[in-house]
Amino acid sequence: MTDQILKTVHTIEPELIAIRHDLHAHPETGFEEHRTSAIVAAKLRGWGLDVTDSVGRTGVVATLKGKRPGNRSIGLRADMDALNIAETTGLPYASTVSGKMHACGHDGHTAMLLGAAYTLAQHRDFAGTVHFIFQPAEEGLGGGLAMLGDGLLERFPAERLYGMHNWPGMQVGRFGTATGPFMAAGDTWTVTLRGSGGHGGAAAHLATDVTVAQAQFVMAAQTIVSRNVPALQPAVISVGYLGGGAWGSPNVIPSEVVIRGTARCFDEKVRGLLERRLGEVATTIAAVHGCTAELHYERIFAPLVNDADCTATAIAVANSIVGAESVDTSVSPVTGSEDFAFMLQQRPGNYIFLGNGVAADGSFAPVHTPKYDFNDKALPLGVRYFVALAQRELAA
Repeated sequence: MTDQILKTVHTIEPELIAIRHDLHAHPETGFEEHRTSAIVAAKLRGWGLDVTDSVGRTGVVATLKGKRPGNRSIGLRADMDALNIAETTGLPYASTVSGKMHACGHDGHTAMLLGAAYTLAQHRDFAGTVHFIFQPAEEGLGGGLAMLGDGLLERFPAERLYGMHNWPGMQVGRFGTATGPFMAAGDTWTVTLRGSGGHGGAAAHLATDVTVAQAQFVMAAQTIVSRNVPALQPAVISVGYLGGGAWGSPNVIPSEVVIRGTARCFDEKVRGLLERRLGEVATTIAAVHGCTAELHYERIFAPLVNDADCTATAIAVANSIVGAESVDTSVSPVTGSEDFAFMLQQRPGNYIFLGNGVAADGSFAPVHTPKYDFNDKALPLGVRYFVALAQRELAA
């Protein structure tokens, strides 16, 4: 990376921090990123890029062609949406929107990709085309699928796709990735148990009791991973919601209880097994208690799989920025999910982690928590990574 490019990154850094803080103060959740998208599109147009907005509803794609002849093209992707979490950081740029905050660092991801677009627009000494993909609704609402459904890869052809996520607990100045399955499939399941209900004091013996069935189901569901999934295959089943009865009627056995949870794995066969066994366990336990069970299983995220060749390229680029000693090339697969996975089902690519920092005592605020904040010190590293990646992939 030339001194001129490093100077450009340094020059744009204060503006990127200001953009990041502004986005942080005005968070917008999935498919509501109208203000965010408008800011992104305006900046990109002002820097001379060809911009298309409303891709996948609120997504933005900017295209930049190099000065040298070349037909190759790549896509660089960042997410833009916030979360329904009330912020408690006390920062001067904390969320001004009640109950919403950038608790996953998408404000930082957006700023980094904007910085890369600006820098490459100033230094077009590459051969081919870069598409900068600003995706809405990553947090479980299907923004990646919406962009693909809107013809993302047909309208903006890219041979390879690259993404990045900040990683709390990893020192700033470090990168981490791995080849193959890297992030898990993420599914949501709902089991509805139905019975007769009844008076819990005078007529419990006459009721078919869904509360007892629910208690046994929750415990039995934990045996699916330990007794049905092969021991060397990672999988998780967790319960996140229990609902039934009325607060004001604790003496009444409810006629319906709803249990909701998540299922995670890295293999499609295991995914099918989890779905099948959840239904079987729920139905069987319900029947024992004279109740019925209904399973609704929703496949939300696909497993994210990193291509071997693209991962080698990503590692080489990260090495060139921070040195091989600061790049972890065999990060253990993460059971979190990421809808960039859907794009990587369509094109080879890589997803990499960028260190977001850790305190001297080892503490840090994880993503999806009220005290989380993206670390501005990571911004220039992310910009440099995306720029170097484009230069390497689109070298003459």
